[in-house]
This record gives sequence, structure tokens and C-alpha cells, in this order.
Amino acid sequence: MTNTLVQLAYLAAAVLFILGLRMLSSPRSAPRGNQIAAVGMAIAVVATLLESEVVDYRWIALGAVLGAGAGVVAAMRIAMTAMPQMVALLNGLGGAASALVAGADLIANVVDRGVTPTGIVPTAIVLSVLIGSITLTGSLIAFAKLQEVMTTAPITYPGQQIVNALIGIGVVTLGVMIALDPTQLALFWALMAISLLLGVLLVIPIGGADMPVVISLLNSYSGLAACATGFVLDNSALVVSGALVGASGIILTKIMCDAMNRSLTNVLFGAFGAAPEAGSAGADGQPQGNVKAYTPEDAAVIFSNARSVIIVPGYGMAVAQAQHAVRELMDTLVEKGVEVNFAIHPVAGRMPGHMNVLLAEADVPYDNLVEMDDINPQFPETDVALVLGANDVVNPSARTEKGSPIYGMPILDVDRAQHVFVIKRSMNPGFAGIQNPLFFNENTMMIFGDAKKVVIAIGEAVRKY
Repeated sequence: MTNTLVQLAYLAAAVLFILGLRMLSSPRSAPRGNQIAAVGMAIAVVATLLESEVVDYRWIALGAVLGAGAGVVAAMRIAMTAMPQMVALLNGLGGAASALVAGADLIANVVDRGVTPTGIVPTAIVLSVLIGSITLTGSLIAFAKLQEVMTTAPITYPGQQIVNALIGIGVVTLGVMIALDPTQLALFWALMAISLLLGVLLVIPIGGADMPVVISLLNSYSGLAACATGFVLDNSALVVSGALVGASGIILTKIMCDAMNRSLTNVLFGAFGAAPEAGSAGADGQPQGNVKAYTPEDAAVIFSNARSVIIVPGYGMAVAQAQHAVRELMDTLVEKGVEVNFAIHPVAGRMPGHMNVLLAEADVPYDNLVEMDDINPQFPETDVALVLGANDVVNPSARTEKGSPIYGMPILDVDRAQHVFVIKRSMNPGFAGIQNPLFFNENTMMIFGDAKKVVIAIGEAVRKY
């Protein structure tokens, strides 16, 4: 009877997972979708704890208290600008948990019970340990690059692909041997060690510009590892939830690659995203012209006389934590009868949906967040475009320069607005390491400084008119 109730609970949890994931597709319904999925996970956890295999709840209670405490502290102390780093760590911890649980089940069966896993279980153990270990160390490297505790540039060395290929062959060989004879625990530990190394080697050659794609891919990996662990434990809720995370992560990764006009193979092995060079030189090292520097007061005159404004948020807004100041500027302009919208590029920032999260935190109405394909036709009719720290996603080189590393990448057509204001701290290029000709256009006016302070100053000056 208990087993039947547990399976029914797992079925209910799976339905809630699917409904929650469906609602995450829209910013308006995303909070409710997150709550529904959380309820599903709570049901799955309670159902699992009712299984007869659980013989001691003390360690489970201790883990729950420690985990909840860490979650509360992280939620209260981690700034919204650090969400990409936190997501990277959570992906890694998810992968580590899957690998450790699968490994613990193998050791418990072989050592404690003298039972040899059969059927699909040995293969599932191999996949869980392999994918989970790669996810852990790969996510740690992604965190280090996002936190800039290590270089954001690709780290390459002669023969790198050959080394990775040899390690890959070794991993496959070990996996096959373990699947054929799971009692060889020495091979299990060797597989885990090599997989941890492979996670590092796969991510270090990926540059900072590709971190949004990497985070999305590692999120998918963590789901796939959990799905494999579900087969190890014969837990249908874990299989379903892991498969949903894995599939949605792969789909999101494809969307991100399409947004950059890059293939996943190019992202993983292209060593794209070199560290930025100082100065105002172009990709060929030659100056591209002179920039026109304006003050917030100068900009306020044009903003006050505008009929429509499109704000383009980028990582500069995140760094300056300027989202609330941007919301206040929007309110000020709307009060003066100006139409204000936000242009959202799929890979703006450092993780999927980064700009959406920041603007939602500032209570910017969802209807004002317009995706790239919908907002681009509006730029030619727009009086003012305000770019907040975005660089590569508004670089017209993607349309015009075939030799540019971002050529063919879909961009926001900011340069086609009547007036363009760009707020930046300096003329340094973005993560792609190339200069942006937009900054030298006749209709572009640069305002140098901290994005939050500049936006506040513009808002104060606009209110005086």
C-alpha cells in the first residue's frame, strides 16, 4: 500500500514539474511556475522519505537543516549581480550530489551487501559519475571565470584537443569496464578522478563571452546526472525531474547558440572570447575615429523632447546595480508622456535571462520587456536608444564585417535609432575582445561613468524640464 502511495505521489510531482516548467516560459507566469514546481519537489521528497529503505532520519534532518540554512543565507546575502556565479555553483553541487549518491549506492551494494548491480544500473552509475563529476569541476571553473578570480580569456596550450581526446577515450574505456564488472571499485575511483579533470579541461578553453552558453549547458548536465541517478535508485521522480532539467537545458543552450550565430561545437572548442584589450582600437588594431562625450545634463535635453525611448540593458547595468535607477528613469519619462520599452537580447549579461531577472527585481512591468526580434523593427522609429553597458550585443560589426569574430550574430539594431546614448566606464571592448563601431557613429553620444550614478543624474535633470 505504501509503495502505491509513493508512486502516486511521484506521478503528482511529475505533473507539477511539467506544469511549473511550462509556466517558466513567460516572465509573467514564472513566479507561479516556480512555486508549483517547488510544491512538486516537496511532494517527491516527502514520498521518498516514506520509503521503507530509510532507516534513520537523524542524518536526513541534519542535512535538511544545514541545507536550508545555507539556502536562506545565500538568498539574503548574494547580490542579484552575482546570480550567474551562484547558478554555476548550484549546477556544480547538483552534479556532485548525483555522482556521490550513485557512487554510494554502488559501494553499499558491492561492499556492504555483497550484491553486484545488474541490468541498466551499472551503466546508469557510470553516466551519473561521469556527467556529475564533469559538471562539478566545469561549474567551478565557470564560477571562477565569472567571478574573475581567474582569467576570462580562453586558456589553451599546444595539443590541447589531442589531450582531451585521449582523456575522453580513457573515460569511455573505464566506463565500459565498470559497466561490465561494477565490482571493480578501483576503476570507479579512477573514473571519478579523470572525469573531474575532464571537467576542468573542457571549460578552461572557453572564453568569458560564452559563459551564458556554458552555464546553460552545465545546467543540462546536472539534470542528466540526476536522471541517471534516478535509474540507479529506481526513483521515478528523480528520473522525470532530471530528464526535464536536462532537456530544457539543451533546448536553452540551442537557443543561446542561435542567438550568437554559433554552433555548440564552436562554443566548446573554438577558444572564442579573448580577454579585452585596452584602448579604442578596432579588431585590426586601428583607431576607428573620435567619440563624442556628453554629460547627463546634455542627455536630459534630448530625453525630455523624445516621444519614444528604448533602453538596452547589459552587464554594465548589472555591475553597477542600476536596475532600480533605471526603473525610476522610466517612471519619470512615462510621466512626461514618453513611451519607454526595454530591448532584451538573449545573451545579454552572463547567464540566460540575466537582464530579465534584474529588471523584474526592480518591478519593471513585463509588458515593457521586448525580445530582440520584436523590438528591432522599432529602432528606426525610436527617438532615443539608451545602452547601459552592453557591447557585443549592439555591435554593428556583426552585420557588416565578415572578418569579425561575431559576424552573423543577431544583434539589437541600436545604431538605427535617431539618437543613441551609451553609458560605459571606459572605451574598453566587451568580452568578445573587439571594439564597437557604434561608439564612433555620428548619432552616438557617450556618457562615461558608473551606470547607476549616470542614470540617476539623467533622471534628476529630466525632472527639471
